[in-house]
Amino acid sequence: METRISEIVRQTTETKIKGRLNVDGIGKSSIETGIGFFDHMLSALAKQGLFDLEINAKGDLQVDQHHTVEDVGIVIGQLFNRALKDKCGINRYGFFILPMDEVLALTAIDLDNRCKLTFNASFSSERVGEFQTQLVEEFFEAFVRECRCSLQLKILEGKNDHHKIEALFKAFARALRMACEFDSRRKDVPSTKGVI
Repeated sequence: METRISEIVRQTTETKIKGRLNVDGIGKSSIETGIGFFDHMLSALAKQGLFDLEINAKGDLQVDQHHTVEDVGIVIGQLFNRALKDKCGINRYGFFILPMDEVLALTAIDLDNRCKLTFNASFSSERVGEFQTQLVEEFFEAFVRECRCSLQLKILEGKNDHHKIEALFKAFARALRMACEFDSRRKDVPSTKGVI
């Protein structure tokens, strides 16, 4: 089986990010963004998705977290898009409902080469730790745009913002893992068009 590995270096006047992904990994991660809670979420993404993920980001955090979080979303989306290549033999679709304490999160994804995010979650706090909660949606928006997928994220139940965000990331990881996995019966691209 061909290894699905990609590497990217992205540099702008606002951020410099090095990323490496092995889709068929074991959940190892090395994450440094300068934003502790965000690092925790990306580590959870790797662990729950069984992706080996390395992200080293240097951003203009003295200005805001926005550039760093959005640009990391861009890089991770590009890493998946490149590693999956023509998507031959994969499931394409993935979904997961994840409980975490009082929270219930739902995620569904289609690696369809389109770009559509439906985000149905709200937060009562401006920050969890030092992480700005409004940037959760920005991260997923950037990922969707660069991975070229359709993604649904929804909080069905819950109060605690930490739990809500973590449940979203973990459910996303599980759904993405399912979508990326190979279907043993499929030898072609999972589309009647013959291409995704």
